Amino acid sequence: MKFDDMPYTRPDLEAEAAQIQQLAGQAAQANDGDALLEAYRRFRDISDATSTAGTIASIRHTVDTRDDYYSAENDYFDLQGPVLGDKSLGFYRAVLASPHKAALEKKYGAILLEKMEIAVKSSDERLIPLQQEENALETVYEKLYASARIPFRGQELTVAQLGPYKQSTDRTTRKEAFEAEGGFFDANREELDGIYDRLVRNRTQQAKTLGFGRFTPLGDIRMERHGYTRQEIVACRDAVAQGVVPFAQRLKMRQAQRIGVDKLRFYDDPLSFPDGNPTPKGTPEEILAAGQRMYHGLSAETAGFIDFMMDGGLFDVLAKPGKAPGGYCTYIPAYQSPFIFSNFNGTAGDVDVLTHEAGHAFAAYLAAKRDLPGELRNPGLESCEIHSMAMEFLTADYHHLFFKEDSAKYAITHAEDAIFFLPYGCQVDEFQETVYNEPNLTAAQRNELWLELERKYRPWNDFDDLPFYARGAGWQRQLHIYVHPFYYIDYVLAQAVALEFFLAHNRDKKDAWARYLALAEKAGTDTYTGLVHAAGLKTPFEPGAMQEVGEAVTRWIEAKL
Repeated sequence: MKFDDMPYTRPDLEAEAAQIQQLAGQAAQANDGDALLEAYRRFRDISDATSTAGTIASIRHTVDTRDDYYSAENDYFDLQGPVLGDKSLGFYRAVLASPHKAALEKKYGAILLEKMEIAVKSSDERLIPLQQEENALETVYEKLYASARIPFRGQELTVAQLGPYKQSTDRTTRKEAFEAEGGFFDANREELDGIYDRLVRNRTQQAKTLGFGRFTPLGDIRMERHGYTRQEIVACRDAVAQGVVPFAQRLKMRQAQRIGVDKLRFYDDPLSFPDGNPTPKGTPEEILAAGQRMYHGLSAETAGFIDFMMDGGLFDVLAKPGKAPGGYCTYIPAYQSPFIFSNFNGTAGDVDVLTHEAGHAFAAYLAAKRDLPGELRNPGLESCEIHSMAMEFLTADYHHLFFKEDSAKYAITHAEDAIFFLPYGCQVDEFQETVYNEPNLTAAQRNELWLELERKYRPWNDFDDLPFYARGAGWQRQLHIYVHPFYYIDYVLAQAVALEFFLAHNRDKKDAWARYLALAEKAGTDTYTGLVHAAGLKTPFEPGAMQEVGEAVTRWIEAKL
């Protein structure tokens, strides 16, 4: 079924919450494993139905945040979702307390029960009002961001539509584009500071209600981290600061020389080549068609996947007024359909959507072919990001379909950007950890913290002449900091592995694809460390792993220049 034809009716979440509560009672009273399995099957049916409705409403809301109907539906799920979530956790508690829970372990593996155990630590019915407020605040931020109409040279542009001007070969144009963008955030400074302050206080109160001293440990539980701890994340950040930042700085010095500037300013950062960055050639429709050819060439599995996506109209990728920022892939359970959302703006990022978000969608497509419950369709988010980030590199042989004469330039900038991202991702994570460990920091102190971390992780950045960035507020552009706390380090954990896939692909393409396919087909049936090791790769927690990757990729880049 095409996405536009998928019907939407608001579900009665209160009634469904009551049904789940009844199923929790049945699970608690189950006399044998079969009865417990039947209660779980019915629970999953309800969960999939509500998830389907909520996902359709969310997609249509983000496609046009000005649509009053779907805005109201999104608000409804923001309000009632925590109630339903609490009843779902009550069902999990009943399963975990059952003497017959081994029946679920036998059918689905121990990881199902382990995921339930993590989930029940993340919430409590006492948190429902706080979670409702948190959802509402996140929506306020997203709507504010999406409302941007930035005056620029006689036009009114969204943040995404400014992207090409920030990459212009003309330095004055780049600077003016950054100034215009910063002007929007400066004009909304008080509201942005206020939203985040309320979110920090809200999440801190949730943590204290559950007996945590601060939000950081609860944030990691909410991210469903499994098989590693915050201590290993901190070690990973340190490894990036010590083992990757020097290589990134080396590449930045070469970039400055390449584009012909004596000193790299922040508004020079997006420009990789003096004659312009690689850009996809053709209309959005032609780019999508090239994506279809790419996946037909890559493998039989990806050919079937991309045809399914195209036939179902499961993309919305054009930047337009009222559209929420960013990009994502989500999943509609009742129709076993992934959906890709993005904001094409004529930059190389448009192709990244067809590799990154399609990597997520491909993994979801594979999982849909297995009889897996919702909890096992996806691994942890850090592993989901391996699906997407590795796909960016494993499709390298087909990037010429998009970039034509710019293909060699794209290969270089893509690898460079992956190296540059690692420090930034760590910076975002350390910023959040410090903020949630010190929730009473003022807005000015948070900005100073951001600047301090800039010096640690991205010492090449120079914000002179850009007031928004110079005062340390650049973090407010990062949606994840507001809406998905502690998600960003997952990109780092995934990028490190994706770069290992990149190096493996350079050695043996067939072997690299076979490893990737095997990892993706496991869906959510293993942990991050288990999936990485099963693919014959190293985690970034292992001594020397980050420096090894940073050095190998930097040498590859330098050999291509």
